[in-house]
Amino acid sequence: MENKNYLYHNYLNMARNLKTEGNLLKALRFYKKAYALNIGKKDIEFLFDMALLYDEIGLRKEAKEKYLEIINLDKDEPRAYYGLGIIYDELGDLAKAKEYYKISIEKNPSYDKAYFFLANIYDELEEKEEAILNYKKTIELNNNDLWANANLACIFEELDRNEEALKYINRSIEINPKHYKILFNKAVILNKLNKKQEAIEYYKKSIKANPTYTYSFLNLAVIYREDNDFETAINIINKGIEINPKEGFLYYNRACFYVNVGECLRALKDIEKSIRLNDLFLDYMKKDKELDPIRDLKEYKEFINNII
Repeated sequence: MENKNYLYHNYLNMARNLKTEGNLLKALRFYKKAYALNIGKKDIEFLFDMALLYDEIGLRKEAKEKYLEIINLDKDEPRAYYGLGIIYDELGDLAKAKEYYKISIEKNPSYDKAYFFLANIYDELEEKEEAILNYKKTIELNNNDLWANANLACIFEELDRNEEALKYINRSIEINPKHYKILFNKAVILNKLNKKQEAIEYYKKSIKANPTYTYSFLNLAVIYREDNDFETAINIINKGIEINPKEGFLYYNRACFYVNVGECLRALKDIEKSIRLNDLFLDYMKKDKELDPIRDLKEYKEFINNII
């Protein structure tokens, strides 16, 4: 028995070291060697290691089998039900995932991650009030959960409960003051609260944090467009295109801005560019009344004839 224990721990250490180094398939070989010994079949923490590795490699069937083995050893182990919930979540089976997250919470009412992912599912299912309750429970258990606060803010913004949204997005920024998406979301909320200058400031912060997130450029430009300041709006989109030259919707929106200042040929060139990058803009263009001024151009008619 002593020799087998030594061999088991040797295999286990080798497997964990290889996993840390990123050599997942070789790690799995040593996990299997350890599992072949009876001691491995009764070691819950070891079985968790195997389940997580299987999931990481993409072998979800094998991962599920390990979680079920853990439940067979201890039916009250909440992490195993949570693990099954994660797998079904990844597979898009939200009903099954929800069922397992709920069991995990029954086994451990303080399992904040289970509440978080359960809230995500309710959000996807458009059951917003249930999502709010579960995100709030997550935050109650872990006030520093960045995405529970941020996601809750987004739900309140969707429901037009913008003051509540601002409260939770501010908490997100306290936790991480430099995350581009959270800075962007605060700008959206501030703009809805008619705090335009503050919104502009946060869109700029979002761009600085991540200039490849092109929606920050677009939303910032739209603020100026709504004030009929098309020159500033165009300059902002220009900068966005300079950094992200393959984002079709930036060209499309710049085309709309150009139309408003009478630059119809420039608008047409941007429309052509947007369609070359993504042909979905062809249908948009045909229905977009804002682009009516370019439709009498001979260049436009030639363009349409060429693509037909």
